[in-house]
Amino acid sequence: MTRLDSFLRAAIIMAFAVAVRPGLAAAQVKAWASQDCGSGVSLRLSSSAGSQGGLLQAEVRSAAPLSAIDAKWADHALPFWPAARTTNPARANAPRANVQRALMGIDLERKPGDYEIAFAAQLPGGEQVNCSSQLTVKAGKFAIENLKVAPEFVEPNPKDIERADKERQRLREIFAAATPERLWRGSFRLPLAGAKNARNFGRRRVLNGQPGSPHTGVDFPAPAGTLIHAAQRGRVVLAENLFFSGNTVILDHGLGVYTFYGHMISISVKAGDFVNAGAILGHVGATGRATGPHLHWGLTVNQARVNPLQIVGLPAL
Repeated sequence: MTRLDSFLRAAIIMAFAVAVRPGLAAAQVKAWASQDCGSGVSLRLSSSAGSQGGLLQAEVRSAAPLSAIDAKWADHALPFWPAARTTNPARANAPRANVQRALMGIDLERKPGDYEIAFAAQLPGGEQVNCSSQLTVKAGKFAIENLKVAPEFVEPNPKDIERADKERQRLREIFAAATPERLWRGSFRLPLAGAKNARNFGRRRVLNGQPGSPHTGVDFPAPAGTLIHAAQRGRVVLAENLFFSGNTVILDHGLGVYTFYGHMISISVKAGDFVNAGAILGHVGATGRATGPHLHWGLTVNQARVNPLQIVGLPAL
């Protein structure tokens, strides 16, 4: 094969990747921001800047194994997991750095500005490694959405307010807990077969003429009864009816990563169940505060509410 043939072949492959998965292709082309920590250790970010509601990756590479890893950003722990070694037989004997990875969620209401990512770890001989990197958070571009919903969901009675407040606190407690192990394996998938990309994440909603909270997930319109699938392996930590989101399921994928499935007409799992990627969680409905049958799908990463579509575009994690 000539050099020109090789160039054309690479160009065709990249064009196909952009057409099929534009977010992934862009991530592969864009260079990571790297910080030399010394002693053969480097801290890398998939980008030095991200928008509100965005999802980034962090990676630590080291010549020697690391222990006692402690990383933080935006007052939250940043849990790392060891990356799997290559299964390619041709590269089985090739030297490879020790690699640890983490997901960094930027909450959709995180104040724009510069933030420090602090990292510390220990080398086999006991030497301490410390370094930091900077992340710039940019304002997201979120549209305003006007919706008509049942009046009781805009001006609930005292009993419903009390119920909603208790449920809100319970959700905060769920998302504040981080299972110390990674439960998912591989890439995340969309929860509905044949689903199209939704574009309403983060929209500032006006409900019956009154300003409401920002939309913390994406909505997939679908006929009532459509099967809803688990985006990845995980443990069911909630499966019940909530005031605003109706019949709801929350999956814990480990390391502070949770997916949220709302407005179901029926639920097919119970709290405590362990499910595999693609498992049936329930069926699309319009329970709770909904204008019609659809699935509300959300993603929380270390208590940050981020656009769930961004995790689908990542390579196998």
